[in-house]
Amino acid sequence: MDRITLSCPCHFGTERTLKFEAARQGFENITATDGRITFEGDMSAIARANICLATAERVQILLGSFRAVTFDDLFEGVKALPLERFIGKDDAFPVTGHSLSSKLTSIPACQSIIKKAAVERLSSRYHVNWFEESGALHRIQFNLIKDICTVYIDTSGEGLHKRGYRRSSNAAPIRETLAAGIADIAMVRRDSIVYDPFCGSGTILIESALKALNIAPGLKRRFAAESWAQIPKEIWRSERERAISLVTKDTGFHAYGSDIDSECVALAMENARKAGVEKYITVKKADIKDFVNAEGTSVICNPPYGERMLEQQEARRIYTVMGKVFCADREHPCAIITPDEEFEDLFGKKADKVRKLYNGMIKCGLYSYFR
Repeated sequence: MDRITLSCPCHFGTERTLKFEAARQGFENITATDGRITFEGDMSAIARANICLATAERVQILLGSFRAVTFDDLFEGVKALPLERFIGKDDAFPVTGHSLSSKLTSIPACQSIIKKAAVERLSSRYHVNWFEESGALHRIQFNLIKDICTVYIDTSGEGLHKRGYRRSSNAAPIRETLAAGIADIAMVRRDSIVYDPFCGSGTILIESALKALNIAPGLKRRFAAESWAQIPKEIWRSERERAISLVTKDTGFHAYGSDIDSECVALAMENARKAGVEKYITVKKADIKDFVNAEGTSVICNPPYGERMLEQQEARRIYTVMGKVFCADREHPCAIITPDEEFEDLFGKKADKVRKLYNGMIKCGLYSYFR
């Protein structure tokens, strides 16, 4: 099959994790930049990446990049791209994107120019003057950053963090893709014992279980590119069968969770059932002050934090309690994500490593203790 270049955005700080994931899946010529990796493969790579990459936000086909400081530059740059390779004459091709630190600042205007250029390119290839766009969705996405326009076609549809198991969540959930990245950074393995004492809707527990059991995160959902005529249905069937064959259930892994809210406890177990990993997860109602840090257990958690003064004071009180009940050493490793820059002082111990991550738009630190 012809080679294509794919690109996957990710949470800032998880690029290296996603790069390793892509290498394990057999992709080639992998490069990482801020908030994104790029790699090469054939059409089957679209299916494999969507089904198997746990920390990617979506999978995009990279069509090309060019400098655009005028609308003429933008029009000609898009018109030169091989859109017909992926977009059929009946397919829908809406345009979305953003601009940052560029002369072309109007998103609606850029969308309009890109759409006109795409229509002209496809008209010249299909010899038609009107596109009904009644077929499969091929969303064109553009990034215009420092006057460099990069154009993609999205293959995922809904973001890849939507695994299908978390239809319900608590008030401040951590995104599935970020939880998967943290589980990887915390070195969750097939025989790991994991504990999250602030489990909420269970996302960290579930993503840890999926990683330990080698369950592809996209097995239970569908993707935009599955309806494309350009990708044979057999590819999707074959890649799903491959992913299922790689699942490992003969494992010593188990994840324990607790939360002070009984509704969160019930919700976490409901989500674990939807994810098919309830056998490997145990959750109970408990206060952090009663936590017992068993030897050989990895603590991975997203403790509460507050945006208002009283909430911040309560969160900081919890960090101090954590410092008393977490051993935080080689026999009791911890990975704790929080936006509070004073966490180490409140916790009472300097982290062995601090990694900068973003939880949505919130700048955080992942504080790791392993020595």
